[in-house]
Amino acid sequence: MNEITVHAPATVANLVCGFDVLGLCLSEPYDIMRLRLLDKRQVIINTTDNFPLPKDPALNTAGAPLLEMLAVLKQDVGFEVTITKQIKPGSGIGSSAASAAGAVVAANELLGNRFSNEELVRFAMFGEKVASGVKHADNIAPCIYGGVTLIRSIFPLDIIPISSPPLFVSVLHPQIEVRTSDAREILRKEVLLKDAIRQWGNIGGLVAGLMKGDYDLIGRSLEDVIIEPVRSILIPGFDIIKSECKSAGAIGGGISGSGPSIFMLSRDEQTAQTVAGVMKSIYDRIGVNYHIYVTTLNHQGVVVKQNA
Repeated sequence: MNEITVHAPATVANLVCGFDVLGLCLSEPYDIMRLRLLDKRQVIINTTDNFPLPKDPALNTAGAPLLEMLAVLKQDVGFEVTITKQIKPGSGIGSSAASAAGAVVAANELLGNRFSNEELVRFAMFGEKVASGVKHADNIAPCIYGGVTLIRSIFPLDIIPISSPPLFVSVLHPQIEVRTSDAREILRKEVLLKDAIRQWGNIGGLVAGLMKGDYDLIGRSLEDVIIEPVRSILIPGFDIIKSECKSAGAIGGGISGSGPSIFMLSRDEQTAQTVAGVMKSIYDRIGVNYHIYVTTLNHQGVVVKQNA
């Protein structure tokens, strides 16, 4: 086997209260990535769209993780990567993570699956460092493991898959860009103790609600008193969307990653479609272009589609 195609899915990071420690994997949208094994130590990046992605592998979110993998392998192999982006960079639904995770999962498959999922996350985080200047795994981990993941620690890496009840996800992606690095810059450097205590309670409640299948507890715990109040000012119509979607039956939701996408969770597809209609109506009134996805939780992560 010297060539493989994978679908690298979008993800929702933070899950409102779990900044940098919680994430979930979506079934759609996804990037399509093709990797070809080379007999020379190099990484070649190709793209099939108009996104201005760097061709230098050290500066590319798919290339940097592969260079780290090659440094560990210490053998004469390399990779040619062809990326078809369907997750727009700067969307807030894990575009950089999809490229990084898709690359390492595909490469690992070509190499006979010699690396564990945890090792793949460690490689892929170098892609996130290229994108935002910081290694974080809240998008990478669910993209590789599937489902919902808790990143208890980065150093040392400690990833815990979290069970969950059926969840349907409505995602509004305003066609504006919020760079992850910029969204981090506006955050407060210090947090009040009372806010930290409330946030810890919400994180614990959300994890417990997911594992117990308690939708009401999940909804009560989808509250952020630290990050969302700051970042939401970058997203047109955020407060009214969140309020009206919950009135329409959504369990809850908030900013996906650093934004500008907004996600809302629902118990069933019909409610998720209704919530998407609310999102559409509000953004039609605002006059900002957007994409909307109604999808489900992806329990597999990066999907291998084709071997050659």
